[in-house]
This record gives sequence, C-alpha cells and structure tokens, in this order.
Amino acid sequence: MSGSITKDEFARMITGAAAMIRARHAALSALDCVAGDGDHGATMLRVAQQLEKAFAPGGEEDLRACLREAGWSVLGVDGGASSSLFGIFFGGMADAPADAGATGASQLAAMFEAGLATVRKQTKAQPGDKTMMDALVPAIAALRAAADAGKGVKESLYDAAAAARTGTEGTRHLTARYGRARLLGEKTRGHEDPGAASMSLIFEGFYDGFGESKGESGNA
Repeated sequence: MSGSITKDEFARMITGAAAMIRARHAALSALDCVAGDGDHGATMLRVAQQLEKAFAPGGEEDLRACLREAGWSVLGVDGGASSSLFGIFFGGMADAPADAGATGASQLAAMFEAGLATVRKQTKAQPGDKTMMDALVPAIAALRAAADAGKGVKESLYDAAAAARTGTEGTRHLTARYGRARLLGEKTRGHEDPGAASMSLIFEGFYDGFGESKGESGNA
C-alpha cells in the first residue's frame, strides 16, 4: 500500500486491538496477580473503550486529532502508570513529522517512533527491565526495518506484532526493575510482564484490524 494512513484505516487497527484486549483481559489480570493488584485486564478494557471512542464514526476525521484525543482520554483512565504510558504513547503519535514518508508503512513507523519518543521522556525503563518497553521497542524497530525494506503496511505490522510477541515471551526470564513488581525481585521470574503482554496484544490487533481495511493492494 502507498499513500498516507487514513483515519478509517487506523480506526480499524484500533478496533482490532480492542477486540484482542477484550478476548484476553482475564489472562492479563491473572498475570498482574503475580506482582500487582490483579486489575490490569480491567484497566486495559477501559483503555480499549477510550481508544475506540476517540476513533468512533462521526467524530474527528483528522488522524492526528483522533490520536491526541485518544491520548488524553486514555490518560484519564484510572489505572496507574501503565494506562498513563499507553495514553502518552498514543498521544505522542500525533507529533510525527507531516512528511513522515511516501508510503503508509514508513508513515506508520514514524508515528510509532514519535509515540515511543514521548514515552521515553516519561520513563527510564529499557528493554530488559520487564516492562511494556520489552514489547514496544522491538515492535517499532521491526516496523521501521520492514518499512525501510519496502514492505507494505500489513507485512510491516505482521513483523511488528511478531517482534512484540517475542519480546513479551522474553520477559518470563527477567526480573522486574520498575513499579511494585521490583519489590518482589526474583519472584517475578517465570511470568510474562502484563504491560508487555498488553502491548503485544495491541500490535497483534493492529495487524488483524488493518487486514480488514478495504482497498488493500497486494503490497499491503
């Protein structure tokens, strides 16, 4: 696919992500029981609801405006640091350069990179710290690599989702270094980080949702 990502295409990605969260929210809460309050799944359900609301038909048609609204809405979700960082990520996407790229894949990569840059201003967590960054950072790196290699949006999102899943699975072997979980030390090993798991599900949903977009070309 070439050209800019439209609001409708991104809305389908959001719909796909929300569906994935709804299907797995109980598993997310179970992961959170290891070192948290066990409410991460419920928090992510509220995050999904706010994201869908920001991209609902009849609202803003400008993609950047929708992303800003989504960011602010998710920031308002009562869910601790995780929901705040998700809100910062989505809102930060709106700060991508207007001339982000000639293809939808490169534009999407630039948007996600802008979101990541905003998140990095709020947390010092890095891959290896057993946080959402273990899924987010490799996903965006894979998306950029795919776009630079000339892949279309659908293929690029597939690569991003696969990288996020691999990063999340890797958190099983890590010790938490941030949040309440860090107090448990080695006891956090053997379980996926719920924030990383949520981010992985979102990227998987992005891929599924984009596949529902109308008018895909063979390169998408």
